[in-house]
Amino acid sequence: MTQQPAGWRKAKRSSNNTACVEVGRVAEGAAVRDTKDRAAGHLTATGAQWSAFVGAVKAGRFDG
Repeated sequence: MTQQPAGWRKAKRSSNNTACVEVGRVAEGAAVRDTKDRAAGHLTATGAQWSAFVGAVKAGRFDG
């Protein structure tokens, strides 16, 4: 059975932006979904995967 994420949050900086994602908690990590299409489902990541992703974002590895 798939666990349903809880506590969905959207970044404060994206409050007026329509191209946003939301992050929710799951037992062993995080879930991400499209704010505009919540019914489409979500992706999940383990705690280690999520930490690595957030670290890469903070380090600017995805900056264009």
